[in-house]
Amino acid sequence: MTNIILCGGSGTRLWPVSRTLMPKQFVKFFNNKSLFQLTLQRNSSVCHKELIVSNSEQYFLAKDQLEEMALVAQKTTFLLEPVGRNTAPAIALACMTLDAEDIVLVTPSDHLIKNEKEYIKVLERAKRLAQEDNLVTFGIKPTFAEVGFGYIESAGDEVKAFHEKPDFATATKYLEAGNYYWNSGMFCFKAGLFLDELQKYSPAIYEACKKAIGNDAKTSSNSNMIGIKLEDMQNIPEDSIDYAVMEKSLKVKVVSSDIDWSDVGSFDALYEELSKDENGNTINENYVQINSKNNLIYGNERKIATVDIEDLIIVDTGDALLISKKGSSQKVKKIVQEIRNNSELHNIHLTAHRPWGTYTVLEDSPKYKIKRIEVKPSGRLSLQKHFHRSEHWTVVSGTAVVTLGEREIPLRANESIYIPMGELHRLENRGKLLLVVIETQIGDYLGEDDIVRIQDDYKREE
Repeated sequence: MTNIILCGGSGTRLWPVSRTLMPKQFVKFFNNKSLFQLTLQRNSSVCHKELIVSNSEQYFLAKDQLEEMALVAQKTTFLLEPVGRNTAPAIALACMTLDAEDIVLVTPSDHLIKNEKEYIKVLERAKRLAQEDNLVTFGIKPTFAEVGFGYIESAGDEVKAFHEKPDFATATKYLEAGNYYWNSGMFCFKAGLFLDELQKYSPAIYEACKKAIGNDAKTSSNSNMIGIKLEDMQNIPEDSIDYAVMEKSLKVKVVSSDIDWSDVGSFDALYEELSKDENGNTINENYVQINSKNNLIYGNERKIATVDIEDLIIVDTGDALLISKKGSSQKVKKIVQEIRNNSELHNIHLTAHRPWGTYTVLEDSPKYKIKRIEVKPSGRLSLQKHFHRSEHWTVVSGTAVVTLGEREIPLRANESIYIPMGELHRLENRGKLLLVVIETQIGDYLGEDDIVRIQDDYKREE
């Protein structure tokens, strides 16, 4: 099988940990592994290759985490979407790169499955049904009346109906009935069969995807990376696989899956999965408490202390602090909608990951900003200039090669250089050790969009 891994989404219900440029699937919640890495690890024993659907920002995160796991790069293909159009187009585009008879296992990148032994058995059943020309969906056996999931009504392995997220009374009836499952968003089928059904029931999506793949522009010389052009992607109608195909097709089967599954979609769900101390507080070396019980405490930036509190969610990320009652964390999504109006806190952390390394904002004022920049060995920033700010770089460790106009200037630890406003420049690490630089920006506007890229190794847009 080919594992199609869907990396879309920004996990807004897990803000401020999850943000657009570091969504929840790449956050290392569990034993220093991300949900994305656990998905790869779990499916690598039953799938012979991966096809990862992501946007360009997520590509570099995914690539770095693949390299951490020492997985074989030749097995992995990336399909890059410039904008998301929901799951039906993402899966269709991926299937159009495969042979019609190829069986695919479609999985989100951000789910947790703890009963892997049963999971393998479930996959075997799904694969057999897929080989018999069925579109297979995985129904999670519900353990409580959840109102945050869609449901699948079944009769054996036949799907009777798909149901939207219910109210609590309806969810309780579903749980008592015994033939309703949580809709997991995982699927198994032949690539060609899915495309046939998509063409039959959602022809506009099929034709637009076919055109987009026909016009695909390789974003690098690496044949394992397929990039879709922005205009082609924007022309694809937006729809989920459920609406576009699964709720209409007559070839759908459901496999009952009792696999200890969670979509880790909220802090309440995350609390259930994290290790806890004898008082029911999540384990955190920076946490100290007096008479406090059953709290989710997340944060490594500074010491967190609580006195006489119970059943709270406290999340500290350095630039944002979230405090919520347990049971109310689904409402965090509304907080993110408010924050979007007047800040970038929904989008980026103090530490931002880039293809060449990371930068961390140490201080941010209206007229100046101070960053710590780390450039990986053989990494280099784009050749660029700024219209609204000048910069001053001081090397802390490693050796830098700075392009300034027509000159190349080597800098070692404790040496510095001034970058005038409007001057072409580039920072590069040609050494074998990490390069660490302190950058001071001064100007009337210090936004990340004040970058004019002249040349970029990573083919990013200006």
